[in-house]
Formats: sequence, structure tokens, C-alpha cells
Amino acid sequence: MTAIRVLVVDDQAIVRDGLVTVLGLVPDLLVVGEASDGEQAIALVDRVHPHVVLMDLNMPGVDGTTATERILDEHPDIAVLVLTTFADDRSIIGALRAGARGYLTKDAGRGEIATAIRAVAQGQTTVDASVGARLVANLGGVSDAQGGAEPPAPTAQPSVQERFPQLTPREAEVLALIADGRTNGQIATELFLTVPTVKSYVNQVFGKLGVGSRAEAVARVLRGPGMP
Repeated sequence: MTAIRVLVVDDQAIVRDGLVTVLGLVPDLLVVGEASDGEQAIALVDRVHPHVVLMDLNMPGVDGTTATERILDEHPDIAVLVLTTFADDRSIIGALRAGARGYLTKDAGRGEIATAIRAVAQGQTTVDASVGARLVANLGGVSDAQGGAEPPAPTAQPSVQERFPQLTPREAEVLALIADGRTNGQIATELFLTVPTVKSYVNQVFGKLGVGSRAEAVARVLRGPGMP
């Protein structure tokens, strides 16, 4: 079995060293490099050829969102998995719009990080529970990156179906589950459908939203139908 090659990017040496050590204990993962900022990460990609870049966001100089966009412009086959302290709307939107396939916060454990790395390496989108909850439930405005989002209003938030009326009820269900980080197999189990049927619904959702990937679809859920 070919190991998944991982580049670790974080400006804090103690966090970076910890991630390198922890991921080095996972048999199917191979850490091929580490970078302390976005500029170094961009340069290292051409040298170490990672399958996945584990990317921090808040770094001096070139930040993680900018680095993600620049890396994927040159290497669209690479998967970027964000691992950051921030789970606010602005950070999530920026990372997903830049092309990140996954978004985890730094309280994730080794198993969760390893599972997410495998998922994005296979072309899936994955988000942790707190981010998934924001994508589905907290559909309000974008907040300040340092201060976090304002608490959701006590009034009911509009459903995915209400926000994307071009979708059928079933397509809206599928979109909500995509935003919650579910795979096609998991969606099929939850909705009592076959995997090919789910794939068909996913393609219909992508077509109606004008997106080409699960990450773009997740970003649309958070941004709302009226935003580019």
C-alpha cells in the first residue's frame, strides 16, 4: 500500500513538531516535509510532492488561505486539509473558496486527523463536527476572524430548501448532508437510497448550484444563494 505523503504547515514549532510526531505513528501516512509559513509551504510543494497539505490558517507573511489558493493554482491534484484554531464563518468560507477539501480544528485527535487526511486524499470533503454544525445550522452573517461568530438568533434559521428553492426536497437533504461532511455511502444509508442514486442527486445539486466539487457546494451552503 502506497503511503499518503503529507506536508505539515504551522507557524508554531511545538504544534508542528507534535503533528509530525503523531502522524509519523500512523502506518499509511508519510510526513515528507514541514513548513513554518505559507511561502515556505508553496516552495516545498515542488520539492517534496505531497498528496495532502495539512495547513494552518493564521500565519505571518503568506497566510494559509492564500497559500492554499496558490498551491492549488499550480497543483490542482493536491488536497489541502485545514487544521486551525478558528472555526468562524470568515475562516471557513475563505479556506473552502480557496479550494481546501477539509476543515478541522486543533482539538481534533490523531485518529480524526488521520481519517480526514485519508478522506481528502481520496477526493472527499470532510469537516469536523463543530464546522458541520455551523454549515447546517448557523447560516447567518460572516463574523470577525478573531472574535468568532455572533450567537445564532433565537428565531428559526431558514432551511436549506428555503435558501435554495431551485433544489427539490430530496436534493436539499443531500446538500445538507454534504455540508455535514457525509460521504455518498453515508448519505445513502441515512436516506435509504442506493449509492448510484445518491451520486445522481449529488450531480443534480452540483449542476443547479453551478459548482464542481463538494468543497464548493459546502461553501455555497455557508455563503448563501445570493453570494458569489
